[in-house]
Amino acid sequence: MKARSDKATQFLTVLLKILIVSAAFYVIYDRLNSDPQLSWTAFREAIQKIAHPGMLLLLFVLTFGNRFLEILKWQNLGSTLRPLSLRESTKQVLAALTAGIFTPNGIGEYAGKAFYFPKKEAGQVVFLNLICNGIQMVLTIVFGTIGLFILGYTEWALSVIVLATTMGLLFYFTQKITLKGYSFHLLYTKIQALPKSVHQKNNLLALGRYLIFSHQYYFLFQAFEVHLPYATLMGAIAAVYFMASSLPSFQFLDFAVKGSVALFFFGKLGVNDWTVVFISTLMWLMNVVVPVLLGSYYILIFKPQWTSSSASDS
Repeated sequence: MKARSDKATQFLTVLLKILIVSAAFYVIYDRLNSDPQLSWTAFREAIQKIAHPGMLLLLFVLTFGNRFLEILKWQNLGSTLRPLSLRESTKQVLAALTAGIFTPNGIGEYAGKAFYFPKKEAGQVVFLNLICNGIQMVLTIVFGTIGLFILGYTEWALSVIVLATTMGLLFYFTQKITLKGYSFHLLYTKIQALPKSVHQKNNLLALGRYLIFSHQYYFLFQAFEVHLPYATLMGAIAAVYFMASSLPSFQFLDFAVKGSVALFFFGKLGVNDWTVVFISTLMWLMNVVVPVLLGSYYILIFKPQWTSSSASDS
């Protein structure tokens, strides 16, 4: 009876792997094939503008650096649960990204990483992932608000500051209120329980990652001969990332969401719409599609910790 159960579990695991990878490939194909703003002929012509060896090398380094710093971030946090090698962290980050591509706001990433740990540690993995992504969101808000000021959207920027202040005060005055055993104070205590060195490294890596992917955007605009002042261009990029991150979306719709927001901000600066669409698409291809393709391999060879953990517990 137990053998049948094990075979059924193995079959369902294989089926789930195939479904995840198939879904990931489908949504990428569908997104690229169905966007009415994309012309593949024009896209190929646009690619030729960045075909200079120096530019290609720069974009490769920035693309690799963006994901590598994310891998280091997770290794830093995940190692608070158990020793986590760079190879293991790479596997977990890429597989989780693939699992999260067709879930709202990448929620599937949380489950994707949790499956690499024993079931009893799932809650802690989700918490660490919140820390990992949380600092990235904080930086996006801070730089995005500065970007709004630079672009002259002062009222928008002040609204963000007022909202952030209000939420901070709400957090402070309601931190002791408990709901089903949980409270903001408990969350704050858990965050403080992590070693300061872990937080410092996480913050530094997050800052490095933000600077890398924002400058990916910057150098692509330079390649497409968009010669705006550095502060203006970086301010617009920061505002786009902030406003796009505030909208609920799926990973596979990421370039469509960022592209539409970018059209608004860069359109105001006189940048050609096609240029904005192509650059948003290239950013998505480099930072989402390539890692998802690599992550598909790790999904296919994945062996869940939960099964082995439950088996050993019994």
